[in-house]
Amino acid sequence: MSQAEFCFCAELNDFLPAGKRQVRFAHIFKGRMSVKDRIEALGVPHTEVERILVNGKPVDFSYLLQDGDCVSVLPAAGLTSSTVGLSEPPIRFVLDVHLGKLATSLRMLGFDTLYRNDYVDDALARLSSTEGRMLLTRDRRLLMRRVIGHGYYIRETDPRRQLVEVLNRFNLKGAVIPFQRCLRCNGLLEPIDKVVVIERIPPKVRQAIDEFHHCTQCGQIYWKGTHYKRMRQYLEKVLDSQP
Repeated sequence: MSQAEFCFCAELNDFLPAGKRQVRFAHIFKGRMSVKDRIEALGVPHTEVERILVNGKPVDFSYLLQDGDCVSVLPAAGLTSSTVGLSEPPIRFVLDVHLGKLATSLRMLGFDTLYRNDYVDDALARLSSTEGRMLLTRDRRLLMRRVIGHGYYIRETDPRRQLVEVLNRFNLKGAVIPFQRCLRCNGLLEPIDKVVVIERIPPKVRQAIDEFHHCTQCGQIYWKGTHYKRMRQYLEKVLDSQP
């Protein structure tokens, strides 16, 4: 049996039991174990980690722990951070089935966001890996899959606070371009002549609105009605809360 000391910094403590938060503690292990395996055995997904120091020196996830090692684990700082063992995080997202409202809000802000309410874990992991997407989830076990290079565990449960959390975490306020993506399918929107869609819009809208957009993927039609005003007010409140 061997023993190493661990200390997790800042928000990584969210994943630890109360007795191991904000303190250095002993961890017993057997055989040849990578530091990644031990970090995740303690409950912290590798996607949340930016830097690992062993006895004061930086190592990557493949480092094999030695008896007596002193390990400090630092959190990923956000989108612009340089992450040990990982490439630069992307700003394209894929979300798990429990984050539908967050997915809609991210699309509303213009971010490339994949979401379906029937995605299984294997599909989420594959999309994150093959398309280089940031996986957003409240399932920490999903983030521990080796194939996932970019992921983040959503702490908040309220959809509005989740949106604020993501914007802050990845420094996205300056990248917002609202109302350029379809809320249904994530496709890009482009203008379309009223005469082309006139048979597909309600009579009252035909009389009051002249400017229309449609999704280039699914064909959904959009116009600036009362729903648009409510969405804009919602986004303004969210963005006004950003630093």
